[in-house]
Amino acid sequence: MKKIGQILGVLALVLFSFYYTEKVVSIFREKDPIMKAIREKESEYQQEAVDAKLIKNHVIPGARGKKVDVLESYKKMKNYGKYKESLFVFQEIEPTVSLDDYYDRYIESGNGLNSGVALVFRVERFSNINPILSILEARGEKATFFADGLWIENNQQLVQTMTTFGHEVEVLYYNGSYDENYFKSAIAILESITAKKKNYCYAEYDQKEVLDLCGKMGIHTVIPTLQVKAKPYIEIKKKVSAGSIISMKVDAILEEELDMVIRYLNQKGFYLTNLDDLLSEK
Repeated sequence: MKKIGQILGVLALVLFSFYYTEKVVSIFREKDPIMKAIREKESEYQQEAVDAKLIKNHVIPGARGKKVDVLESYKKMKNYGKYKESLFVFQEIEPTVSLDDYYDRYIESGNGLNSGVALVFRVERFSNINPILSILEARGEKATFFADGLWIENNQQLVQTMTTFGHEVEVLYYNGSYDENYFKSAIAILESITAKKKNYCYAEYDQKEVLDLCGKMGIHTVIPTLQVKAKPYIEIKKKVSAGSIISMKVDAILEEELDMVIRYLNQKGFYLTNLDDLLSEK
């Protein structure tokens, strides 16, 4: 028993020594001019997380917050030799209520916390999207394409190329229907081409069959903010706002007006992106 007591005493002494040493190091670290400068700026960089909002059967994405990782920032600046704001290291703060908690509700827009908008193109079985892709490439923009499953099967190389250029391809339906087996088959083919899990389904209105089918697969269902019917430029000019998801059918009218639409959105300070970026809570 005496030997055990001696061992426990030594262990207690060692632990106290570690604690005391760390305490002393911490006190001196806090007095370092670099640490003082970090502490003075810490609150300026703090951003609270924004929870996803639930409105009836819809959900609006939230946003992660951030805070300064004080110790890691200090280490980087200490190695550099002086205080430097570009060396701040941050930690993300997760929202309490997240978009990914709700697959049983529709998404109609981004959170509008920045000036992003998403262009969404509906691609039917015999659609020719090459003119659309050429316009997007010329303008350096990326977009999301919801395509018929049969179109995807017949254009696999093109889908691969689109993904390489930063476009996003999702399944619209399969030959105009939502037959579960065919729909899942189209998603499987698409995921094998892109090596990426598919995240979104498309609905024009409250389509419960779509919401139920996609929800049980862990895929969000989107009802676009603005669904262009006939005149893309005029309709978008009247109704676009930050966070808008703008849906357009691939046809001859779109080919004529898409470049004008993009120039208008750019001039108004909107930046164009795909759905994954617009709806991200990062």
